[in-house]
Amino acid sequence: MTTGVRGAALFPALFVVLWSTGFIAAKYGLPYAPPFSFLFYRFVLVAALMTLVALSTRAPWPRSLREYGHVAVVAICVHALYLGGVFVALDSGMAAGTSAMLVGLQPVLTVLLAWLAMGERVSARQWAGLALGLAGVYCVVRLKVEFGGDHAGLVASVVALVGISVGTLYQKRHCARVDLRSGAAVQYIVCAVVYAPLAALTDAPAVEWAPSFLFALGWSVLVLSVGAITLLLWLLRHGAAANVARLFYLVPPVTALQAWLLFGETLDALALVGMALICVGVVLARRDAP
Repeated sequence: MTTGVRGAALFPALFVVLWSTGFIAAKYGLPYAPPFSFLFYRFVLVAALMTLVALSTRAPWPRSLREYGHVAVVAICVHALYLGGVFVALDSGMAAGTSAMLVGLQPVLTVLLAWLAMGERVSARQWAGLALGLAGVYCVVRLKVEFGGDHAGLVASVVALVGISVGTLYQKRHCARVDLRSGAAVQYIVCAVVYAPLAALTDAPAVEWAPSFLFALGWSVLVLSVGAITLLLWLLRHGAAANVARLFYLVPPVTALQAWLLFGETLDALALVGMALICVGVVLARRDAP
């Protein structure tokens, strides 16, 4: 499909790079703030920013209460549940690689949901690609798969997985006509409202406004919540859900590479094999040409 946007062919790769930094930003910021407080400040800042963008560019707003409701559902799934689950899992002590692997199961769940609920065709080639991608995800993060009885982290990661999977499908089906600018503003306002009582009632100790936390918060607001989420929604509008979902297979290896560069975490031979499997799986899982 020709999108008419210059450089659009690079958008999937850019999305993977930006999305994979989420675990890195969390690692930098969580030592200075409880997860719900971190996300509350993130949602408030992004809501203010996107509201200004929507107003200044005269973006059209949802046309009915029904559309606002659909946008709110997407907000709760894609932002509140997914980000909340990941942050709670990491804060509970679960290894970033373990959380990345669990959330990396999202393409499989999305394809199954798209097949069952939306009737999207999934070819034998796509199923083979999804299987190879899943095997590759395991190879990359297998050494970090140590649940260690951390049931809270496991449950939180499953919540994140279900949230992002259902949210991407729901957005494609019910919010395709909603403007990305005003839609994002509404979504983050909803999340800020949801997280205000969560942060006030459950989080302790107070936020420590250290430079590392400010950097992590700023990165989360500008690069992740604005850049990566906008790209995700744009990609969903220009490809089948199963086609977009395959991108999430690339997040664990890219995250592992970033962790190696920033924190000295090493990659062994089997992890490199896993990355190769993921690349092959991504190619096979592409949407069939019409």
